[in-house]
Amino acid sequence: MKAYLLFPLIVLLSCNTVKNPSQAQTEQQYSKTELQLLKDVEVLSSDAYQGRKTGTKGAEMTREYLSNRFKQIGLKPIPLLSGYEQLFSFKNNKGVEIYGKNMLAYIPGKNEQIIVISAHYDHVGVMDNEVYNGADDNASGVAALLQFAEHFKKNKPNYTLVIAAFDAEEMGLRGSRAFVEKPPIPLEKIRMNINMDMISHNDKGELYACGTYKYPDLKKYFITTDPKIKVLLGHDDPKSGHEDWTNQSDQGSFNAKNIPFIYFGVEDHKDYHKASDEYQNINKTFFINAAASIQEIINNIDKERSTQSVIKDKLRMKKQ
Repeated sequence: MKAYLLFPLIVLLSCNTVKNPSQAQTEQQYSKTELQLLKDVEVLSSDAYQGRKTGTKGAEMTREYLSNRFKQIGLKPIPLLSGYEQLFSFKNNKGVEIYGKNMLAYIPGKNEQIIVISAHYDHVGVMDNEVYNGADDNASGVAALLQFAEHFKKNKPNYTLVIAAFDAEEMGLRGSRAFVEKPPIPLEKIRMNINMDMISHNDKGELYACGTYKYPDLKKYFITTDPKIKVLLGHDDPKSGHEDWTNQSDQGSFNAKNIPFIYFGVEDHKDYHKASDEYQNINKTFFINAAASIQEIINNIDKERSTQSVIKDKLRMKKQ
């Protein structure tokens, strides 16, 4: 049983921690981008954030961390909002008013059509004196979101990108529902939603992409030049019952508005919604490769690169 301890945030973020030789050697195998990806998961899934439950101090601390990272990357707040936060409220099953906040920013593109890239930052908090840290669910998706934001801030996209860290997904997709019901951007300009929820924990090297059943034209973007993991299409057939993930994470709110979507995630694992969903239990190599593959697919979409065009590029390179 893991004791519920609150460590001072300054200790967690200290740059002066003494590293043992094996730790330093391990870190040398990762690039700067990969180290930041892992650090974001490690910090957000630490006990100090109290499981990031909506409406708690842990959620507030998470927003502060995300706000600092947004500023560090150089992301712009959406003009209709005062800062990065979008406030919303809803009543829980006991009739109690709950307040949540989405964290939103954008990267101007070469045109005004919008792709919303999203991940929920909330989890389920503390239960029975144990912190449910939610490293895979969904600190992993948020860390990837930050990586993609940094990439596209340095490499101007064709589409305008909205970077959305949604709150209260665990309470019924409340944050993303608030976003599409009272959008701070023109809903008709949203070309599609790309959502990540649990992308760091799979022992078979399998990452699923959901959405091509309803939108088969999206299949053309699913090619990576150096695949280190298996990106599988599926879990989106309405006949499959609970195995249909179409509306089981925040992409469901966009689907309700008939906005095309791709959802990236892994199948349930032994740590799903348990206190053991901690940083040390994610598959680091899988996670790094999953984030890289998703980023490449987003690049394909942004550049309108289809499978056919990538194959042509490969053939041309071989001839040179």
